[in-house]
Amino acid sequence: MSAPAIHRLANGVTVVCDRAEGFETLALSVVAGRGARHEDARRSGWSHLLEHMVFKGAGERSAKVIVEAIESEGGQINAATGQERTSFQVRALAGGLPLALAVTADLVLRPTLDPDDLAKEVQVVGQEIAEAADTPDDQVFELAQAAAFAGQPLGRPILGTMESIGAADPATLEAWRGAVYAPDRLVVAAAGAVDEDEVLKLAQDLFGSAIAPDQPAQAPDAAFTGGQARERRKLEQAHLVFMLPAPGIADPDHWALRLFAEMLGGGMSSRLFQEARERLGLAYAIDAWAEAWADTGALGIYAGCAAADAGRLAAVAAEQVRALAAGAEAGELARAKAQLKASLYMGRESLAARAEQAAAQILAFDRLLTPAEVAGAIEAVTDEDVARAAARVLAPRRAASSVLGPKSALDAPARFEGALFG
Repeated sequence: MSAPAIHRLANGVTVVCDRAEGFETLALSVVAGRGARHEDARRSGWSHLLEHMVFKGAGERSAKVIVEAIESEGGQINAATGQERTSFQVRALAGGLPLALAVTADLVLRPTLDPDDLAKEVQVVGQEIAEAADTPDDQVFELAQAAAFAGQPLGRPILGTMESIGAADPATLEAWRGAVYAPDRLVVAAAGAVDEDEVLKLAQDLFGSAIAPDQPAQAPDAAFTGGQARERRKLEQAHLVFMLPAPGIADPDHWALRLFAEMLGGGMSSRLFQEARERLGLAYAIDAWAEAWADTGALGIYAGCAAADAGRLAAVAAEQVRALAAGAEAGELARAKAQLKASLYMGRESLAARAEQAAAQILAFDRLLTPAEVAGAIEAVTDEDVARAAARVLAPRRAASSVLGPKSALDAPARFEGALFG
């Protein structure tokens, strides 16, 4: 299998062609390396609102024609806004690349942004904001993120607020489009039944004339502040999130922290699952993860439990973090490495994941990492590396803790931090 081909257009757009033999389909991702954390408070939620709005009409196509054009050829189209990226994705049959790229180019570069559509879409996103607030296991993450990065873009909801999105008009949203979809951070990645020459020519024709704005959107540096957030609700279950500061994606300890999270709560053999669920029966759902952005990251734990058990569960979670930081048991690190490497190679079997991963790596590292390189980095992590990375997480003695549920659960943040830091 040949390595993916990478080209850079004169205006800064990066083009990746990952041809994979034996497929009759392709995946296209057009990814802008900017998102919600590039917004100031006044523009909070504008990147997500813009992602919605481009589908209301772009180029010569109406909202209906956009989806009909893709679906009439057997394709699917979708989009997503994150903290650092906005992604437009198309899955199509072999031969569908010209249409897929033409449609996505219109979405990214030539949206209509009709004022009547904007007024309606603000209401639609408002319903999405309300739905998220009504969903406990979504809202508890928002509370923890806001505590972790208080007063910063990384701590604000990606959806924004009704006040902030309601302040957008077509002219200001168009200016924001130019700032966040600027060609210097735009990646066109195609995987599967694609031809390098065709991908490059189409990308040049459709994206090569994109003009860089005078002021591309910039993201301020983030600082993990920590704090406690509690929201009392009449629920059957309490929802808990605990976050600790971690390094960014390019940090040498990135893979050690990923492995720490895997051992802590990544699967059924993990410490949190075995102790909190299997041995003590305190939670049905409990897991841990490591999140990494460009300049910072977080180690996190989520659990859902009976309100009466929330405090005890918080203490157990903290004890497991401390115990694992003191040293992994025989076989734990090897199992975690096997899980991460399996996830890596299984992900390669999805064309959509390959296209998205290629764009993400270009934006993070300005190059592609081979699967063998990533697997080698995972395998090279030692027990000492994990211990050092864990010590870095605990050294600031700072956590972001949130709880959403009945009154009896509201002491969980204090119980977690007390058990973790003493």
